[in-house]
Amino acid sequence: MNQKRIAKEIVGKLVVTKEGKRVGLVKDITFETRSGELIHLVLTSPTPYAQSLNVEQNKEGDLLIPFSSILAIGDFVVVSEEDMR
Repeated sequence: MNQKRIAKEIVGKLVVTKEGKRVGLVKDITFETRSGELIHLVLTSPTPYAQSLNVEQNKEGDLLIPFSSILAIGDFVVVSEEDMR
């Protein structure tokens, strides 16, 4: 995952697990301002499956997917369900 991408290329993409289960859409990305380290993908429109995963949420109720769980970014953002918890 060392390829550089512009954040606006990722926002709006569908997030799926490596098993192909839909999770939601990327609403935003959170990062550490000092180091630039990416922390979370903020999801909007979470699927019922995503809501059952017991992942962290922000104050607005959006799901927060750890950046470390991302396996690939292409037409979709593919995440490892095991690394989301």
